[in-house]
Amino acid sequence: MVPHRSHLASLAGLTLIAGLVAATPASADDGSEIAPLHPAPSAENGEMTHQADGLWFIELEGPPEAEGNSEAAVDEEQRAFRAGAEEHGLQYEERHAFGELWNGFSVEMDDAQVGTAREIPGVNAIYPVMRYEAPEPDQSQPDLETALSMTGADIGQNELGLTGEGLRVAVMDTGIDYTHPDLGGPGGFPNGRVVAGYDFVGDDFNAGDPAATTPVPDEDPQDCHGHGTHVAGIVGASGQVTGVAPEADLGAYKVFGCSGSTTADIMIAAMERALADDMDVLNMSIGSSHTWPGYPTAVASDNLVDEGMVVVASIGNEGDTGLYSAGAPGLGANVIGVASFDNTHISAASVIANPGGEALPFMPMGDATAPPTEGETDELVYIGRACSSLGDQLEGDPEGRTALIVRGNCTFAEKYDTALDAGATGVVVHNNVAGMFAGGGITDRGAFSIGVSDEAGAHLRELLEGPDPVTLTWTDETVRTPNPTGGLISSFSSYGMSPDLDLKPDIGAPGGLINSTYPMDQGGYATISGTSMSSPHVAGAVALLLQARPELAADEVRTVLQNNADPKAWWGNPGLGFLDNVHRQGAGMVDIPGAVLATTTVSPGKLAPGETREAVTETVTITNDGDAEAVYDLGHEAALGTHGNTFTPSFNDAFAEVSFSADSVAVGAGESVDVEVTITPPAAELSQPVYGGYVTVTRADGETLRVPYAAYAGDYQEIEAMTPITDGDGNVRELPWLTRITQCEVFVGLECAASGGGTFANQPDGATYTMSWVDGLPDYPYVIAHFDHHVSQLEMRVVSERTGRPVHPTRNVAVDVADVGRNATSTAFFSYVWDGTVSDAHRIREVRDGEYRLEVRALKALGDPDDPDHWETWTSPVITIDRG
Repeated sequence: MVPHRSHLASLAGLTLIAGLVAATPASADDGSEIAPLHPAPSAENGEMTHQADGLWFIELEGPPEAEGNSEAAVDEEQRAFRAGAEEHGLQYEERHAFGELWNGFSVEMDDAQVGTAREIPGVNAIYPVMRYEAPEPDQSQPDLETALSMTGADIGQNELGLTGEGLRVAVMDTGIDYTHPDLGGPGGFPNGRVVAGYDFVGDDFNAGDPAATTPVPDEDPQDCHGHGTHVAGIVGASGQVTGVAPEADLGAYKVFGCSGSTTADIMIAAMERALADDMDVLNMSIGSSHTWPGYPTAVASDNLVDEGMVVVASIGNEGDTGLYSAGAPGLGANVIGVASFDNTHISAASVIANPGGEALPFMPMGDATAPPTEGETDELVYIGRACSSLGDQLEGDPEGRTALIVRGNCTFAEKYDTALDAGATGVVVHNNVAGMFAGGGITDRGAFSIGVSDEAGAHLRELLEGPDPVTLTWTDETVRTPNPTGGLISSFSSYGMSPDLDLKPDIGAPGGLINSTYPMDQGGYATISGTSMSSPHVAGAVALLLQARPELAADEVRTVLQNNADPKAWWGNPGLGFLDNVHRQGAGMVDIPGAVLATTTVSPGKLAPGETREAVTETVTITNDGDAEAVYDLGHEAALGTHGNTFTPSFNDAFAEVSFSADSVAVGAGESVDVEVTITPPAAELSQPVYGGYVTVTRADGETLRVPYAAYAGDYQEIEAMTPITDGDGNVRELPWLTRITQCEVFVGLECAASGGGTFANQPDGATYTMSWVDGLPDYPYVIAHFDHHVSQLEMRVVSERTGRPVHPTRNVAVDVADVGRNATSTAFFSYVWDGTVSDAHRIREVRDGEYRLEVRALKALGDPDDPDHWETWTSPVITIDRG
C-alpha cells in the first residue's frame, strides 16, 4: 500500500507570416541533448504547501467589485448562494466571504460535499484552500551587500540617490519585528518604518494543527516566527543591514502564527486590507506549487494590480519536482513571479580542519543543536550517504565520533538520525555539487549538524586518507567566501511554464543564502534561502523604480523590469555559454539601474505563444521616451530548452528561429513603432519540448532591451495526464485504483488528515462497501489517481451496473472540479472519496443499494471539452453498496 495525503487536487490564433528578415541563425532543424556537469541537488529545505483539511473556496459566477461589479450585486449573489446551499442540503461552515478582489467564500466542509456544492446555481468553480508552511532559518551574520550589488541596488542607492522614500510596501508574511533597530524600533506599533498592518491569525494559529485552526486576530502584527522580519529586511532594512529600499514605508500583514502554516483564504483577506491601507507594492513570499493561474489567490492578486498596486510573489521552491511546478499567486497573469539566483558570496561561521589548520566555512542545519564557538570535535569518520531508507550500509563506524556524510538521495533529517542512531556525536554534511547550502528539516537530538561545501568535503575526505586522526576546532570567526554557484539559478527555484502556457517565472533576483534581519529575541539576524528571499529584492526594486519614475502605472512596472533584466548562464555548465531556460529564470536577473535609466520600452514585456506547431507571429511595440530619434536593431538570443520527463527534465540546444518584419527601425522622440516577430519552433523530434529565448532591441548607443519568450513545440494535448506510478520496490502500478482506506490516525470528515495521509488497499476485482464507519475507519470507496500533468477538468460519474447508464439522466457526478494540478512527484497520488450520493439541480440523494461503477474523466490541460481525444477516461471495478 502507498501512503499519501487523501485530498482532492489543486483547482483552479496567431498569424503565420513568411518572407521576413532573418535574425541570428538558429538550429531549428538540429538539436542535441546537453548534460549538466553535475545533477541538480535536491531542494531538501524548500517551503511546502498542502491542502488545508476540509477547507474549500467556492467561486461564484459574477465578477468581484474590482472587475466592475457593484457591491449590491455581489451581496445579492452571495445571498442567493446561501439560499441555494440550504435548499440542496449542503453541510458547510462559512469562514470568509470575499467580494472586492474575488467573489466567493471559503468554507469548511467534507470533501464528499464538493460535488453537491458544484451543482448549486451560481457556483462557477471550487478550489481547495491550500495550506502554506513557512521555512525555518539558519543563523549567520548580517550582510546583504553582495546581494544588493547583484541587482544594482547599491548603485540605485549610492549613485542615483534612490531609497524608496514615499513608497509603501506591504509584506504579507509572519509579521514584522518592528522593535528591530534596523526596522524602526525599539518602540511600539506603528512606528516610523512599519506604518501599517494587522494580525489576521494570532500567535497560536497553525492551519496544520486541528486544535489551533481558529484565527484570533488583533491589531499587533509582531513577528514571533522570523520569516516576515527577514523578508522585510531585504525590502527595506536600514541599520546594520541595508535593504533594497531603506526608506520605504512597510506594512506588516501577519498571516502566520509563531509556527506552522496558514491558509489561502486568510491571504485574500490580507490583500483586501493592504488595498484599504493604500499600499503601493505587495510582497508575498508565499505560494502553492503545481497550481493554475485561476487559483483564487492569483485572481485576487491580478485584481490588485488592476486597482493600482504592484504585486510581487515568489514563484516557488519546487525546482526538484520538475516542470510546471510554479505556484499561485506568482502564476497570476498580472503578478511579477520571481525566481531565485544564488548569492555571489556567503558570510558564514568557520571551523578549523586538523591537521593542516585550514578554515572551512559552514552553515548550521535545521533545528539541530547549535555548534559551539570553541573546543574540538571528536574524531571525524566518513560514513557515506547515510540513507537508511535506501538500505545503505555505513562506510565507517561513527560510534563516539563526528560523522561526515555526503548530501543527496534522502533528507537531511534521515542522514542526521541515521548517524545519531549509530552513535555519532555530531554530523557534518558536505555538498555533492559546487557551493554551500543551508539544510533544514532536522529535529534536534542534542547533537550539532553543519553543512559544508563540496570543496570542503573533498578536503576533509583527503585528510581522512592520511595517517593522522581528523578533528575540527570550533571558532567564533566568520568568513566571507565566494559562492561557486553565485549568479546562477538556485537549485530549488521552480520551473514554469504555467499550465496554461503563460511564461512564468517573470524575472529573478538573489534568493540563495541571503542574510537579513530576524526577530531580536531570536538573534537579530539570520540566513535563509528560497524564492521567499528573491521576491522582496524585486519588491524593493519596484519601490526604487516608482520613486524614480512615478508616472509608471502598476501594470507597466513588470514590462520595464523585464526589458532591462540580465539573463544568466545555464546552471548545468556555465562554461558552455548557453543561457538558462527562460521558463526557469524568466527575463533574468533584475537590473535596477537599467530599469531606472531606460529611455525605451518594448511591450509586451514577454511573449508566450503557447502551443506552437508552426511559425507564429506576435507584435512588439518599441516606444522611444528619449528626447531624440533613435535607431534600434532587432536580434535574437537563444536559450536552452527542456524535454523528456516532466519530473526530471533533460536539456537541449534545439533553438527556435526568430525573424522580424524589419531588422532595424528608427523611432522618433516620444513615438512608437510596431515590429512583427515570427517565431518558428525547433523541428527536432523531442518529447514534451519547451523552448525559449530573448528578442533583443539594441539602440545605437549600446542600450539593449529584451523580451523573453517561451512556448511548447507541438501538440500540448499529447502529454498523458493519468499515468501509472512506480512504487518504492520498482513495481509499475496502473492507476487509477479503486481502494478502501485501511489505516489513518486522524480524520476530517471522510478525509485522512494524519501526516502523510492514509494507507489504501487496492480493490482490483471490486468490493462491497457499507457506506458507514467500521472499526474507526470509513468504509467508503476511494479512487486513487496520479497526474503526470495538470488537468483542466476532472469528473467522476456514477454509472449503474444493472442498466449501464448514469444513475441520473442529467446530473450524476460524484466529483466535478476544475484546474487540477499535477502531482509533485512521479510516485505521488490524489484520492477521491464517494459517499454514495449524487446531485441533480435541486437536491442531493443517496443511490439505492446495488452495483455501480465510477467513471473518471480527465480533460487534458487546455483541452477542448468537445474533442473526445482530449479526454482520458477510466472506469472502476464494480462497487457494491450494501448498507445493511
